[in-house]
Amino acid sequence: MKKFLVFMCVLLAVTAASAQFKSASLQASGLTCAMCSNAINKSLKTLSFVESVESDIKTSSFAITFKEGADINFDQLRKKVEDAGFSVAKLQVKAVFNNVAVQNDQQVTVDGKVLHFLAVKNQQLSGEQTFTIIDKNFLPAKEYKKYAGLTKAESYKSGQANGMRVYHVTI
Repeated sequence: MKKFLVFMCVLLAVTAASAQFKSASLQASGLTCAMCSNAINKSLKTLSFVESVESDIKTSSFAITFKEGADINFDQLRKKVEDAGFSVAKLQVKAVFNNVAVQNDQQVTVDGKVLHFLAVKNQQLSGEQTFTIIDKNFLPAKEYKKYAGLTKAESYKSGQANGMRVYHVTI
């Protein structure tokens, strides 16, 4: 019964919102040459929700366009980079929001994903906005630790809350 009540509280705290993920900018670390960049590029293109990938070897970054209406999986993006032998240094996602209310240290469900906003002011997101995923393995350890002090939510350490994947983000 207690678990049910906790689940219901979390469910009520997570507000459903309307938005669509359009694209992402992924910066990888550990690249030393064009072949490294090519390995990540090829790996990312195998994902069913990826429309296209353009790489910039000078900045070790990848501009990823998502297929319209596809179910986007940020963990799969990270895994494809790691499978190529590298790590994600930064992942920024561009989405089109439709009047979504966000508050600091609160969650909203966006396009089927639970996003927990940190280091943000209370605001309404409308139109095209970019957010950065600040979970472990999506940024350097030093930055991850910096954000850890901004929340008491256990989900920041585990990425999970009541069996649901929670992505911690900032604008």
